[in-house]
Amino acid sequence: MTSPGSVPVPATGPTGAQIPPPGRPGTVAPAATGRPQPWPVTPALPRPPSLIARRWPGPSGSARPLVLAALTAATVVGASTLTMVRPGLGWLVAALAGTAALVTATLNTTATPAPPAAATTARPGATGAPGRAAQVAWAAATVALVAVGTVRAAGWLFALCLLAAAVTGTLAVTGGRSPLGMLVAATLPPAATVRALPWAVRGLRFGQPATSGIAVGRILTSLAISAGLLLLFGLLFSSADAVFENLVTGLLPDVSSVGVLGWLARLALIGGALLGGAFLVSRPPDLEGLRPTPPRPAHRLEWTLPLVLLVALFSVFVLVQLTVLFGGAGHVLRTAGLTYAQYARGGFWQLLAVTALTLLVIAIAARRAPKATRADRLLVRILLGTLTGLTLVIVASALYRMQVYADAYGATRLRLVVATIELWLGLLFVLVGVAVVRMRADWLPRLVIGTAVLALLGLALVNPDRLIADRNVDRYLQTGRLDVTYLSGLSADAVPALARLPEPMRVCALGQIAAELPSDGLWGTNLGRDRARRELSSIPLTARADCNDGRSW
Repeated sequence: MTSPGSVPVPATGPTGAQIPPPGRPGTVAPAATGRPQPWPVTPALPRPPSLIARRWPGPSGSARPLVLAALTAATVVGASTLTMVRPGLGWLVAALAGTAALVTATLNTTATPAPPAAATTARPGATGAPGRAAQVAWAAATVALVAVGTVRAAGWLFALCLLAAAVTGTLAVTGGRSPLGMLVAATLPPAATVRALPWAVRGLRFGQPATSGIAVGRILTSLAISAGLLLLFGLLFSSADAVFENLVTGLLPDVSSVGVLGWLARLALIGGALLGGAFLVSRPPDLEGLRPTPPRPAHRLEWTLPLVLLVALFSVFVLVQLTVLFGGAGHVLRTAGLTYAQYARGGFWQLLAVTALTLLVIAIAARRAPKATRADRLLVRILLGTLTGLTLVIVASALYRMQVYADAYGATRLRLVVATIELWLGLLFVLVGVAVVRMRADWLPRLVIGTAVLALLGLALVNPDRLIADRNVDRYLQTGRLDVTYLSGLSADAVPALARLPEPMRVCALGQIAAELPSDGLWGTNLGRDRARRELSSIPLTARADCNDGRSW
C-alpha cells in the first residue's frame, strides 16, 4: 500500500524491467513531472523467408553481357537450323549451340554464398546443385539423344529421344537427386524463364561498361555490323559462283511469310528456354532437402505376411515357367489347349504388368519395413531379395514369350519397344537387388533415369527399323509369309534390309518409301536417308508390280 500523496512505484520483472500497470497498455507510471511516459514497444520480428527464397534465391545482381551475347547467338543459330518436318543435322547444331551458351553462363557466374538452409539441411559435399560430373553427364546425354536425329531417319524414335532429352536437359540445369527433388525440378524451367526476365533486363546496361569491360549496347552493335557485312559479301559471292550460291541457300532460313513466322516462333521458344536455363545454372536451386517425411515403420507381421504369400505365389509361377523354358513346353501347351504362339501372345502383357507392379510393391515394402534391429534388416534382405530374384525369372519368361511371338507373327515397332522396356525393367531389378543388399537406395533414382536413357540410345544404336525389316525378310525367306503393307510404312532406315527381297515384293515394299524421300537441305542432312538414296539409286522402281492389293504374302 502507498500513503496518500506518494508516487506509486511501478512493478518490476525478474530482471528489474518495469511492467506496465494493468489497464494502461503502452504507458508507465507518471514521472516526477506528473505526465505518463510511453512504454518501449518491442520491434516486430522479421518474417521468415519463403520456401522459394530459401531453396531457390536465384542469382544475385544482373546477367553478364557475355552471357546475354552467348544466349542471343545460340538462339539465332537454333531458330535458323532447326528442321520441323524431318530430323536432321540442324537439331544437333542447335543442341551444341545451346550447350555452349549454358556453359558460358556457368563459367561466368558470380559466386554467391549458399543460403542458410542449405548449410543446415544438406549433407557435407552434397548440395542441391548437380555435381560437375553429373552435370556434364546429363548434358552429354542430352546432346547424344538429340544427335539420333542426324543418324536415324525413324521419326518415332527421334520423338522418344526428344522427350528423354527434355528430362536429361532439365536435370543438367536444375539437379535433384531424390524422387521428390526430380519431380520439383521438372516444374522449374517455365518459372525460371519468367524469373529470368528481370535478371536479363538488369544486364542490358546500354552505354555503361559492364564487369567484362564492354557494354551490352556495344556488343549488339558489333553483332549488327557483322551480320551486315556477312549479308553484303555473301550476296556478292553468291552471284559470282553457283556452287557457293547453293551452299548459302541451304544455310539461310526460309524468307517467306510462313517461314518468317515460324522462325520468330522458334526464336521465342528457344530464347525463353535458354534464358531460363542460364538463370538456373547461374545459381541452381537447393533440392537436396526435398524429401518426404519418413513414414511410421509397420509392425513386422503387417508387411511380412503379405510378402511371404506373394513370394509363395511367385515361386509356383516360376516353377511352371521353368518347365516351359527348359523342355516341358509340350505338356504345358497340351494342358492349356493353346498353340505356342497363342500361349506367348496371351501372357506377355500380363507378365509386363506383373513386373511393373512388383517394383511398386518392393518400393513400398522397403519404405515401410522396420530396420531398427539386425533381425529386421536380415528379414528385409531375405524377402525382398527373394522377390527380386523370382521377378528376374518372370522377366526372362516374358522376353522368351516375345521372342516366340515375333517368330510367329513377325517383328513390329511396338513389339521391339516393349521388349526393350522389359529388358530395362530387368536391369532395374538387378539394381534393386543391389540396393536391398546394401540397404541404401539414394543412388537408385538417378540410375533409373540413366539406364532408361542408355536403353533408348541402345535402341537407336541397333537401328530399330532396319532390325525389324531384317527379321521380317529372314522370316519370309524361311516361311514365305510377309506383310508388305507394314514394311512399306517403315522409315528410310529399313531400305538396305528391304532391298534383299526378291521381286515383286521388293518394288512393293520400297515404292512408298522412295516416294516419301525428298532431298534434304544442309540442316536436314540425315545419314539414314542418305544411305537409302544411294541404295535406291541402283534399284529400278519405275514399273510398279502387282502388290496383291496390299494383302500379305
